[in-house]
Amino acid sequence: MSQKSAYNVAVVGATGAVGHKILELLQEKDFPINKLKLLSSKRSAGSKQVFNQEEIIVEEAVPESFEGVDIALFSAGGSVSKKLAPEAVKRGAVVIDNTSAFRMDESVPLVVPEVNKEDLRDHQGIIANPNCSTIQMVAALEPLKAKFGLRRIIVSTYQAVSGAGNEACDELANQSKTYLSNEEMKATILPVKGDEKHFPIAFNALPQIDLFQENGYTLEELKMINETKKIMHAPDLSVAATCVRLPFFTSHAESVYIEVEREDVMVKDIWEVLQHAEGVVLQDNPKEQIYPTPLAAEGKQDVFVGRVRKDLDNRHGFHLWIVSDNLLKGAAWNTVQIAQELIQNNWLQR
Repeated sequence: MSQKSAYNVAVVGATGAVGHKILELLQEKDFPINKLKLLSSKRSAGSKQVFNQEEIIVEEAVPESFEGVDIALFSAGGSVSKKLAPEAVKRGAVVIDNTSAFRMDESVPLVVPEVNKEDLRDHQGIIANPNCSTIQMVAALEPLKAKFGLRRIIVSTYQAVSGAGNEACDELANQSKTYLSNEEMKATILPVKGDEKHFPIAFNALPQIDLFQENGYTLEELKMINETKKIMHAPDLSVAATCVRLPFFTSHAESVYIEVEREDVMVKDIWEVLQHAEGVVLQDNPKEQIYPTPLAAEGKQDVFVGRVRKDLDNRHGFHLWIVSDNLLKGAAWNTVQIAQELIQNNWLQR
């Protein structure tokens, strides 16, 4: 597939929250599109969406949908990706997948462009977009790893409800109303729709994102651990995660403790690196109460870092507060960035 001036693009899951953001970004970034195909489940097929002032009918995603497609952006759930991504590749498309279906496949690059875009060179037709909470963390930590070395990460996340989908957002809104009306809240979605028990998220904190595994960690926590090591090319890096869902709609926040290899590093050195890091914005002035918040990060494509402190007991240790819009940098924007890198570097051909 040689470099073209415009590409045939398919968006799978076009009617979902991330799908909508992908379409907004393709339009905002003036992505070189020849023909755009919007695909979804059979249930959503037939609906219409407007792109660049043109009304497009959403079609059901089937293997034949990818005939003539150059780039397919998937965001419709792991089962859909497992079924249709190989079919798209067979028909000549390069797939950028937003689900966990292929992330830990050794033959599939797992990419955050600011961290490891060179991994895109060796793709075999499928490229994985990491977990939203992983993306923002590695984008902030990779520049520090490159400068000072990195031997340990301990992260606690404070994750928005939109990470669980539109239904979870609706449930948060409804529960908030019923709670403030002194009525009983009903829970059917969180922490995991398919799990046995459900708990209210409004005015609450749920220390479970995805299903628990035998080792006591949730799948979300294991995703962060394993994906971080893969993206950073650091299999021996010590990583631990605790993932918590909180009652706000957009942007994930993370309290991150790291240990660098050097012991002479000061806060000002961390600041210096972050101020020049691609895709990262430093917001750190405690005297003026300047630090990132989820609400302020909503709708922005960067990763925001603040509250940088040296640990009081460990000369190698630092604490950081990392915030980013989970639907943008955590999903749609990272996906579009990958597509841009493939085109700009002529890496579409496999």
